[in-house]
Amino acid sequence: MYELTGVTRRYTRGKGVVDALAGVDLTIADGDRLVIQGPTGGGKSTLLQMLGGLDRPTAGSVVLDGVDLAKLSEARLTRIRSEKIGFVFQGFNLIPTLTAQENVETALVPLGVKRKERRDRAAEALASVGLGERLGHVPGELSGGQQQRVAIARALVKQPRVLLADEPTGNLDESTRDEIMAVLETQWKEHGLTFVMVTHDSHLARQAPRVVTLRKGSVAT
Repeated sequence: MYELTGVTRRYTRGKGVVDALAGVDLTIADGDRLVIQGPTGGGKSTLLQMLGGLDRPTAGSVVLDGVDLAKLSEARLTRIRSEKIGFVFQGFNLIPTLTAQENVETALVPLGVKRKERRDRAAEALASVGLGERLGHVPGELSGGQQQRVAIARALVKQPRVLLADEPTGNLDESTRDEIMAVLETQWKEHGLTFVMVTHDSHLARQAPRVVTLRKGSVAT
């Protein structure tokens, strides 16, 4: 699935240079469930962006299914993100003027899916996360946990092979956190996803079959 070799991401800040990632080597197998944790500023979100093709390394390679994402054109990279990778973020990133169903449909538009199929697939995805009765509600009419369920449905409606989640429970209380994690784990099992999650929550990390800790841009050993 993923093979990362010597991945470095260097930023210029003022007159200085900061390595958000410093020579990361990492293998993620098809179907893995992996948690990335570590202190603030350690490179967790930057690593997730590399896996999702949202950023490119300054040096090194990020190979997904034999293809180095760092070497692709922006058009090809966008296509891979649209087809293979689903994203869930801490802030939900829903469009406030669209209904839950319409928000989920937005993930299918770049794939050229026709309107009726978009609607049917979006409704099915929302039902799978327990929101089959809330299709017509806009985000402002939903709780935080419900909004995150919409975001999960949007990530999964395109039937990706990879699900990347950046602090998906960071804005939720403990009870809702556990509900959202149950939804994510169910989707991982049912769809055979490769699931990579960034979290500060040590309770969630302890439940994961595999944990990678980043400190100062490097994998801690």
